Amino acid sequence: MGSALPVKWDLPANGNDSRQFKGDRSPCGPSRVLHVRKVPIEVSEAELISLGVPFGRVTNLLMLKGKNQAFIEMASEEAAITMVNYYTTATPHVRNQPVYIQYSNHRELKTDNLPNQGRAQAALQAVNAVHSGNMAMGGSASGSDGALMPGQSPVLRIIVENLFYPVSLEVLHQIFSKFGTVLKIITFTKNNQFQALLQYAEPMNAHHAKVTLDGQNIYNACCTLRVEFSKLTSLNVKYNNDKSRDFTRLDLPSGDGQPTMDPGMTAAFGAPGIISSPYAGAAGFCPTIGFSQAGLSMHTMAGMGPLVSGRMTLHGMAPTAVHSVLLVSNLNPDSISPHELFILFGVYGDVHRVKILFNKKENALIQMADATQAQLAMSHLNGQRLHGKVIRVTVSKHQTVQLPREGQEDQGLTKDFSGSPLHRFKKPGSKNFQNIFPPSATLHLSNIPPSVTEDILKDLFSGPGYTVKAFKFFQKDRKMALIQLGSVEEAIQALIDLHNHDLGENHHLRVSFSKSTI
Repeated sequence: MGSALPVKWDLPANGNDSRQFKGDRSPCGPSRVLHVRKVPIEVSEAELISLGVPFGRVTNLLMLKGKNQAFIEMASEEAAITMVNYYTTATPHVRNQPVYIQYSNHRELKTDNLPNQGRAQAALQAVNAVHSGNMAMGGSASGSDGALMPGQSPVLRIIVENLFYPVSLEVLHQIFSKFGTVLKIITFTKNNQFQALLQYAEPMNAHHAKVTLDGQNIYNACCTLRVEFSKLTSLNVKYNNDKSRDFTRLDLPSGDGQPTMDPGMTAAFGAPGIISSPYAGAAGFCPTIGFSQAGLSMHTMAGMGPLVSGRMTLHGMAPTAVHSVLLVSNLNPDSISPHELFILFGVYGDVHRVKILFNKKENALIQMADATQAQLAMSHLNGQRLHGKVIRVTVSKHQTVQLPREGQEDQGLTKDFSGSPLHRFKKPGSKNFQNIFPPSATLHLSNIPPSVTEDILKDLFSGPGYTVKAFKFFQKDRKMALIQLGSVEEAIQALIDLHNHDLGENHHLRVSFSKSTI
């Protein structure tokens, strides 16, 4: 946006749009300007700014109180993306009312010439001053301006002090997932303190989590988080149980039964199993996140809410267990089909159902086997190009994808793949769990019969118009090969087109993304 924001906005009053389908909105492309809907009229500037503080610096704010809407500008598009991804899975509440956040079609806010912006600017200065102060207190891990240092680790070391109430791996996952995709967690006791190592997908996620959570209480006046960067750059998790978890490896064993907490921890926690009781209403342990040093009149940090919600899941269950349905938007309606989405998303988990929306064919709902697979698919496929368009993948509010009623007109847009033989992860302990990689221009081919030569495979991929840049068979096993195409977008389409291609001799080609290059 090169000019000041227009005074008249072409937006629905009160932020309602009944034409949208059941709570899922088709977002604009990523922008550092975010549109907030259904904002309570009595809300303060500071409360709205605090929606963005956990994810990075807030650089501008415009409130449209008459329309119950607002615009928040973040310092970077990356911070805005992290914020939208989080609030898609956990609707923020301001003044006990839900608000809804999506990307704006504005690239920046120009509010210099607009009236009544003094309060917003004063609130911005106050919140950012506190935020910068928190960063400065973080020590040498970040620069004097709180910026991420080059080579910073994505691994955090967490110590929980004043441990008067149990803190489990699931609780840590719930809290730290607010700042990005958590890949691995290891919990342990050292020097009679409950500690954890937690690895994010990106160092920036770790940076934002450290800045915001260090010194915060999980519950009122107890369970204080001390967060610092670890010297480790990656964690090696051997078992998935109540002490350690690798969210990218569903096939890991649990070890010799579910290990119990060591005696020191049991004494601190009280009776085993207390973790599965709801925290809401437990005497003296109302969830909190103290932000009193900000000088803002908030008992909780607006938007983030309590560090731990009042409704806890059962012990051993991931807090996102219900979020296995994804909303995919900005699809090419003239080219996409349920089968294509099944094959592509099936690289990251077993797809049970796909529904391309009847009246908005650029949108689709995809039901994965579980929340972990949905998270993997979202983190790897959001922002990729498919049929010439950059697709957006977020978690849907729907818990299942409904099949059409008998006789209902559907045009074949809804498909049930729950019984498909093409599921890659249906066998427990399958090696496919260990070979999940982001989309890349190099594809891994397997199940190649002896009679199929390099030229045959090159012709197979170049026939539809793909550019074959390189090819090689595995030296030790000619059933497998690598093929490098002209771009990641070409490789995505080639995988969709040629996975399960019949090569003869009862061999169907298996195609996946490779971490290697040729």
